[in-house]
Amino acid sequence: MDRETVFFITGGTGFLGSHLAVELLEKGHRVILLARPLKGLSARQRVDQLLDRFGLAARHRQRLEVIEGSLGASRFDLRADDFLRLSRRVDEIIHCASETSFTERKREEVERVNIGGMRNLLDLAAKEGCYFFHYVSTAYAAGKKTGLCKEELAENDGFTNVYEETKYRAERMASDRCRQEGIRLSIYRPSVVCGNSKTGRATIFNGFYYPIRTALFLKDLYGRDIRERRGERAHEMGVKYVEDGSLHLPIRMEVAQGGGVNLIPVDYFAHAFMVLLEDGLDGGIFHIVNPRLKRIEDLIEYTKRLFQIDGIEPCRAEDFDRKSRNALELLFESYLQAYGPYMRDTRIFDDRKAQAILAKKRIFCPDFDFDLFSRCANYAVACDWGKKPFGSESFAGQ
Repeated sequence: MDRETVFFITGGTGFLGSHLAVELLEKGHRVILLARPLKGLSARQRVDQLLDRFGLAARHRQRLEVIEGSLGASRFDLRADDFLRLSRRVDEIIHCASETSFTERKREEVERVNIGGMRNLLDLAAKEGCYFFHYVSTAYAAGKKTGLCKEELAENDGFTNVYEETKYRAERMASDRCRQEGIRLSIYRPSVVCGNSKTGRATIFNGFYYPIRTALFLKDLYGRDIRERRGERAHEMGVKYVEDGSLHLPIRMEVAQGGGVNLIPVDYFAHAFMVLLEDGLDGGIFHIVNPRLKRIEDLIEYTKRLFQIDGIEPCRAEDFDRKSRNALELLFESYLQAYGPYMRDTRIFDDRKAQAILAKKRIFCPDFDFDLFSRCANYAVACDWGKKPFGSESFAGQ
């Protein structure tokens, strides 16, 4: 690939986009990154702060340009002539930015970013110069489909949430427009992305992390009640300490027969993406997923073992018919309602197209075992779920 190729990246201050931007800069490519000002920081300041955390060398930053603008605004809020000049400089677009909210009440914002943003980017690509469009979608654009989900654009009209729906619609929009304009297109569909496989390091802590965070919140809440206030609230919920010092939380979690969650570390995603970008020159749709579905039963056991929690147990839906949910289960479920379908997922993501390329470079997804779980969970707790600042060492090796 030409080292002087100019990549235009959206979402470069996000979890996935930041890793891809750093990979490209370290490989010697020129990168133009679209970013917004936020919390008193300019777009450039935000990007520099992030690159400091990655420990990116100054010589690599010389090939980076930051453009301040908004993805969801017409022409990114750039003047018409600036937008046109930008289009003439861009060889390839990598679209990582998205609004990931699941809630229906945020539909307008989700559509503005995920649909409107895609439309604005395709307008940029169609002006002139751009010959390859790379879209980071999600494996869950498959929607409510069951069984095998292939690396193709399949008809679908049922979705778990507005995020899945808009990612599906954006894939269709990109496919139609790129075909009309003669632009090559690759769609990358990662599953649930967690922290670095070697360090556990991450910058966001939703998805896979949320049930763990909720369990630890309840442990802390009722543990303090027992230690400091005689445990009256804990007793009402059936919470108590057991002989080995673990806190008993009587929570049954519904699991599906043969179901679980598909988890990949962020470093595997970044490495797989770069190989597919460099070697998948004809374009296509690629699932970046784990061939081993992680059972919720295993994740429950990992959580109990790592954090000295007792009482959380997997169960089937019919168990709640025989014995209704207790107060603590109702509270736990209220926090996790949006994530329930992903914890009982039976979809299987076919990744033969991706593996035909990745296997040649010996890029394989690590098993999400207890050690990897522990690295990710411990890192999340150590940085207080992202509330504590990340030093440059936090990103070393990512």
